[in-house]
Amino acid sequence: MNATHEVFNQPEPLVDYNLFDTNHGLRDALKFNAPQLATAELSALGASLGSAEMQTHARLANTHTPQLHSHDRFGRRVDQVEFHPSYHVLMDAATRAGLHGTPWGSPHPNPLPKGEGTNSPVLLPLPPGEGRGEGSPHVERAAGFMLFTELEPSILCPISMTYAVTPALRDNAAIHADWAPRLTSRAYDPALKLFSEKTGVTMGMGMTEKQGGSDVRANTTQAVPDGSDAWGQRFRLTGHKWFFSAPMCDAFLVLAQAPAGLSCFFIPRVLPGNSLNAIRIQRLKDKLGNKANASSEVEFDSATAWLVGEEGRGVPQILEMGTMTRLDCALGTSGLMRQALSIALNHCAQREAFGRPLIDQPLMRNVLADLALESEAATALSIRLARAFDHNTDAHEQAMARLLTPVAKFWICKRGSHFAQEAMECLGGNGYVEEGGEGIMARIYREMPLNSIWEGAGNIMALDLLRALRKADAAAALAQELAPAKGAHPALDRLAAALPTRVEEMATEMEARRLAQDVALAVQAALLYQSAPAAVFEAFCDSRLGGDWGQAFGTLGADVDFDALITRAMPR
Repeated sequence: MNATHEVFNQPEPLVDYNLFDTNHGLRDALKFNAPQLATAELSALGASLGSAEMQTHARLANTHTPQLHSHDRFGRRVDQVEFHPSYHVLMDAATRAGLHGTPWGSPHPNPLPKGEGTNSPVLLPLPPGEGRGEGSPHVERAAGFMLFTELEPSILCPISMTYAVTPALRDNAAIHADWAPRLTSRAYDPALKLFSEKTGVTMGMGMTEKQGGSDVRANTTQAVPDGSDAWGQRFRLTGHKWFFSAPMCDAFLVLAQAPAGLSCFFIPRVLPGNSLNAIRIQRLKDKLGNKANASSEVEFDSATAWLVGEEGRGVPQILEMGTMTRLDCALGTSGLMRQALSIALNHCAQREAFGRPLIDQPLMRNVLADLALESEAATALSIRLARAFDHNTDAHEQAMARLLTPVAKFWICKRGSHFAQEAMECLGGNGYVEEGGEGIMARIYREMPLNSIWEGAGNIMALDLLRALRKADAAAALAQELAPAKGAHPALDRLAAALPTRVEEMATEMEARRLAQDVALAVQAALLYQSAPAAVFEAFCDSRLGGDWGQAFGTLGADVDFDALITRAMPR
């Protein structure tokens, strides 16, 4: 008698592979944007993040979600969030990889010796001179951030906020002097205690309130002056925050209404006297995705805070941090695209239908090649944006940072959900279930909308682009960026020739989304011309710019070099 439950024609899961070594699009983007960058540390990180052990930690951190404990068993207010141990392993891994504040610190921060702090399978940073390129800490960090997103994006929320907040603290020199060494440390210390007693700290942000959302000028939280001390002007904050991610961070930058207007404040969880600050966690958000991260609603009950920057200038102060987190939104979505593509390719290479592997079926090849194009273009644009932050004293790079931050955040994140749905469809029903190795696809799909919504949704990004275009050098900077690809493809030439006029005329709000899309596509094409094989560039321009494409993935023209695109994207 035949066994009724014999399993065959089911693929082996994608585990124990190197996320970095097999990502040719990322590697070529690094060669183009930071040619001097040594990649040994990224390769070591990629091997660790692709391991079955780390994938298990990612699954457990999302299955056993954070739990709020507002009071202890004696009725005392504690306002603490409990995480599964796997969450802490992941946080430790991301911190040791330098994905938080290390670009703001010394080139080679000293890590803790093995055995101190939380155990982590991630390799320790290499000694000076063996893994880090001079002048490219943001590009290197961006690549690591993308790789980690493939494993687990939720825990990167506090990592990203620490990265974004750290430079803003320079506007309060005393706080920056005390906190910066721990913010840039590669030690992860989750204990709730005074910052001076910790080996490493993390920071978060609190901007939105229930009545305002993106309109932070509608905030009602009040800041009342309360004297001054070694950290400068002290205030008492009373009010709320509707979205307050990672409430277990050690400190936060928040917006509140001071006598001179909306201002930026530093608010630690544990006060210098070693008492808990009056930050009351009301509840945790029940979100579509991002399950391992604790997003919350909080109230400030006369909480102690210190002014950062000029009173009344809170919006521009905190928007500088938004620029950094928006970079991470583009990086994160690019990483999720790559992981979804890798899982789809792994499945289709092993699964057979109608007498041959799915990857040999013509229509499936079209879908996979199209997804590979989108993934590599997203990677190219994201890493290019990171390069602008490494060279922020250069006038052209300053202009490109202003232009490409809203463009990349808008376009890449908008493409994410559609991309994930199509990749999931490659797996059929296996992709729609939550369990097993391919259950990662469902987690990716639920995660995709986050980066598009958080830190400014699509309309906010389009409006930010219009503000960037009001700078006199915007059109010239864009033309300079596209110039290396002039004459490479007629469709790109047509678009590049039209964009400066549209930029100079500063399109109305009604046209802002279309302009953001077209700038993104033009820059992606120019980058692929300089960093990717000809087959990738030609297929991208023919489809995205030349009109030889439909309204869904898998509608590339028949003359595309499908073999080249699919082989280049394979994760093994």
